[in-house]
Amino acid sequence: SEEVKDPKRTIPLGLILSFAVVLFLYLIVMFVTIGVTPKSIFSGSLTPISDGARRFSGMFGVVITAIGAILAFASTANAGILAASRVSFAMSRDRLLPSGFEKIGYRFRTPYVSILFTSGFIILSILFLNLEELVKAASTMHLVLFILNNLSLIVMRESKIRNYRPTFRCPFYPWMQIMGIIGYILLIFAMGKTPLLLTAGFIIFGVIWYFAYAKGRKARTSALVHLVERAAAKDIPSRSLENELREILLERDEIVEDRFDRLIKDCEILDIKGPLSLNEFFGKISSSLSRHLNIPQDELYKLFDKRERESTTALRPGLAVPHTIIPGAKKFEILLVRCKEGIRFSPTLPPVYVAFVFAGSRDERNFHLRTLMSIAQITQEPDFDKRWLHARNEEELRDIVLLSTRERDETFI
Repeated sequence: SEEVKDPKRTIPLGLILSFAVVLFLYLIVMFVTIGVTPKSIFSGSLTPISDGARRFSGMFGVVITAIGAILAFASTANAGILAASRVSFAMSRDRLLPSGFEKIGYRFRTPYVSILFTSGFIILSILFLNLEELVKAASTMHLVLFILNNLSLIVMRESKIRNYRPTFRCPFYPWMQIMGIIGYILLIFAMGKTPLLLTAGFIIFGVIWYFAYAKGRKARTSALVHLVERAAAKDIPSRSLENELREILLERDEIVEDRFDRLIKDCEILDIKGPLSLNEFFGKISSSLSRHLNIPQDELYKLFDKRERESTTALRPGLAVPHTIIPGAKKFEILLVRCKEGIRFSPTLPPVYVAFVFAGSRDERNFHLRTLMSIAQITQEPDFDKRWLHARNEEELRDIVLLSTRERDETFI
């Protein structure tokens, strides 16, 4: 959920700890119950926990057990309602349900319309449907959800989407997911005919709703499309999924955009084919920046050439940061460049395939230095060069910079 603080640590830790605590308590309770309850009572009892409590605490133990059970049921129901209401809330925000479901209360900031709708739907289902079959149908839907979760993990991993960067990786992939899917399918068929029919009814209703209302309201690209793209070695033009994943990463890692990020979002990116000489490179970047800075191309070329003659801007093998001071005030532009075949800055230096180019007026000197610091942090990240060279297009190059873990400057937020 969006309210979770430090989700990359909290969610996996919460899932693992909750499973471990529940398993431990379950084993302890069962061990004690079996130990204190005679076999003759235990074998035919429908309330073994209460019977065990009666053996060593009398009626007080029975009452405490009953209160604990009631609280457990209430807690489970509350968690179920809140979790289910988030689904309709998120679907409304994604335009898959009417906009009313995304309304949030002023005082508690909760999606009250979704909570009320979910609660009402659950109450009506309990009143008018057979409770046992309803529970089985709900369990079947959960099993279907678990199957889809496992399939989604496999599809996301195999699609090789650049912006898919999980902080927790499931072990024993993909065999654990495959065995889980098989196990869930067997459990679904063991549920019986009626739950399967109810589940099929819900699924059919969902398909009808999609085609009758949701289709076309929001353009989306499935990760499955990227898997097909990878298999067919073809580029898919849509970037809706990558953009959505980028927003998730920004929120998950608590990245607050600063001025550098905003410039990167709007800057031009040159993905140059073929090797270049230094003069050809300066000609291309001067041509691009002159349109944004309203400075003649020849003048920019001379400024970059003069700066390079003072000392090379090739900072390390493969990386260069050409930068210069330009006339005027309140001017600053950045240009990202990739040249896989390399730019020859000097006969004695290795070719450059990553270039961060920027030019700013003298009054932007402070931001000029901070930009250099930001670039230094970005290019020192693990596998930066590899990710830069393997990016499929200009937007993936942009995302590499925007999703970096560099320190954001609060002065320019």
